[in-house]
Amino acid sequence: MVMKKLGRKVTRLVTKPFKKPKKSHKPPPSPSPPPPPPPPPETMAPPPPNKKSTLPFRFPPSESTVLPDPSLFFSPDLLSSPLPTNSFFQNFVLKNGDQPEYIHPYLIKLSSSSISLSYPFRFANSSFIYQVFNPDFTVSGLNSTNPDPQTSHVVSSFSDLSVTVDLPSSNLRFFLVRGSPFITGSVSRGAAGLSISTIHAIVSFSCNTSLTKYTIKLNNNQKWIIYTSSPIQLTNDISLMTSGPFSGLIRFAVVPDSDPKYEAILDRFSSCYPVCGDAVFTKPFGVEYKWEKKGWGDLLMLAHPLHLRLLSTDGGGFTVLDDFRYKGIDGDLVGVVGDVWKLKTNPISVTWHSIRGIGEDSYPEIISALCKDVEGLDSRSISTTSSYFYGKLIARAGRLALIAEEVCYPDAIPAVKQFLKDTIEPWLDGNFSGNGFLYDGRWGGIITKQGSSDSGADFGFGVYNDHHYHLGYFLYAIAVLAKIDPAWGRKYRPQAYSLMADFMNLGRHANSNHTRLRCFDLYKLHSWAGGLTEFADGRNQESTSEAVNAYYSVALMGLAYGDTHLVAMGSTLAALEIQAAQTWWHVRQGENMYEDDFSRENKVVGVLWANKRDSGLWFAPPDWRECRLGIQVLPILPITEVLFSDASFVRDLVDWTLPALGREGVGEGWKGFAYALEGIYDNESALDKIRNLKGFDDGNSLSNLLWWIHSRGDDEEGWGRHCWFGHYCD
Repeated sequence: MVMKKLGRKVTRLVTKPFKKPKKSHKPPPSPSPPPPPPPPPETMAPPPPNKKSTLPFRFPPSESTVLPDPSLFFSPDLLSSPLPTNSFFQNFVLKNGDQPEYIHPYLIKLSSSSISLSYPFRFANSSFIYQVFNPDFTVSGLNSTNPDPQTSHVVSSFSDLSVTVDLPSSNLRFFLVRGSPFITGSVSRGAAGLSISTIHAIVSFSCNTSLTKYTIKLNNNQKWIIYTSSPIQLTNDISLMTSGPFSGLIRFAVVPDSDPKYEAILDRFSSCYPVCGDAVFTKPFGVEYKWEKKGWGDLLMLAHPLHLRLLSTDGGGFTVLDDFRYKGIDGDLVGVVGDVWKLKTNPISVTWHSIRGIGEDSYPEIISALCKDVEGLDSRSISTTSSYFYGKLIARAGRLALIAEEVCYPDAIPAVKQFLKDTIEPWLDGNFSGNGFLYDGRWGGIITKQGSSDSGADFGFGVYNDHHYHLGYFLYAIAVLAKIDPAWGRKYRPQAYSLMADFMNLGRHANSNHTRLRCFDLYKLHSWAGGLTEFADGRNQESTSEAVNAYYSVALMGLAYGDTHLVAMGSTLAALEIQAAQTWWHVRQGENMYEDDFSRENKVVGVLWANKRDSGLWFAPPDWRECRLGIQVLPILPITEVLFSDASFVRDLVDWTLPALGREGVGEGWKGFAYALEGIYDNESALDKIRNLKGFDDGNSLSNLLWWIHSRGDDEEGWGRHCWFGHYCD
């Protein structure tokens, strides 16, 4: 059963130990006060010299005919390094670069000479939620005398938590730092003045005596404050403010509440601003945010709900302002004072086999199904050349080998091993007929032969869509084969690590083959799948379970190769992805994450966008609830138990889904995922239903479903059982 959205769509071995960075990366020198910062030092030290090491493996080069030209918007000095392809600011560098992006808590839209700021309001019904962009303020230069012929905006630097954008024709630079309640710009000398327009009417306009703070009330009931580092003379009419010559800093902030304390807090922290921010992995299951700040005083930032759950008081010099809040589609954004945050997620133990184990009395039924599934393996019968569907097939076979290990049936393993060799090696050797992996040097990453000439092939893999999904399946199969055949694993380790590094590279070096953490968003703490495609609502991700599978498979590969750092990083990102899925994709009524109309009708989000929540899928309408459940479950693995550790939510989700299974034409494969979740709380009922299934998803099998059901058992709920050592770590 083909089950995937129809629109679906490294360089250096990341085996160095966790190490604290010397300093954060800095943006390039500012064209205006304050003085330009020095060039950045490396955030993570390179691995120690190893005379025996060789350069990381690189697949054959490709000259893609479908990838966009990065030189249109990236600064020339950035073009020699790998570039982000699933970033929070991706719209700024695609096509005309004029679609908005959500830089919490504002929507930001760029043009060649201006930047538009919006504090969005939310529209919600039972089918979707989205934030509406209105240009509350548009800022540009007046009569620029700058001779720079650059006709578009320029991304001059970027980091994990920020992007710096220059508007050369307006003598403006903006430090767009995620989670800042202020939008901070720098105006260089030579600017003739500023134009600040609004689509609303200005109903109130006032300033302080020093001409460094202006308070503007608009007829949409918004109140904004403009702060400057030096006096500025602003004049206004009904919807426009202009100034004379000015150089220095200018900061914009909406006051989100009429309570006077909000303005007082903004005033207090208006003199300290962030220019960039990095996320640092200092130890397993922990990530540390470090912002580079300028000015004086303490730094005020905003945390989303998952941040607040993960913030660690262990050595953290920050203060949470619980009564200072901005609204946003990801939930309330709460003030946090401090330029260093320490986040700590619940630990998980990545295991090859089931977490709870299987009783020996269940072995015969599983072995019976296993023999039939293994007998059906035939590499010559595979007709697909799609990197996605092919990956699912080989990962499915890998599951059979591990199930055979767990039920003590080694006789099945040789046939699986041979199948995996026959199917994986052609992709790694570059002689697979009809497709294969190539290296794109323009953006820096792996694409496929089909995707190099057709942007829709392989669900957009050639334009960097869904990389963690496709490669996650390949890495799972590779990890299993390296486990059961270590000699094979050693032979193909360079290719395996190259695939892994495409979306797992941690380095920031200019000579890297791949961008840093291609899919994972270090502010939102989950992945995006959208690639180099412009979307009005920003990046998106449909299947959280396939994202979890990617990082879980990376950790398994680390186990197979004895690479403890890779195990730790894969486990950490899997744990973060799980908590993000439970926060934003799993809909629990009464949590107040989403509006009541949406929460009553939906138990899972279909596609989650940076600026939207959609109940529909890429390949199915909202009322196909079995698909909405299934795409958040597949593939079924030991880690699935951690993703769905809340049995009460699982019961609600299955109850919400089961009526849809009676609809004519529902595939047996989709039913299998619903029954698998039912097995978490009603094992006997689910087992009966699974035994009567007449078909399975192309990445699933009867053996896998029986393994899942027979590995259920009475145990405590929650995360504790997923990392036993965690009991001894608090």
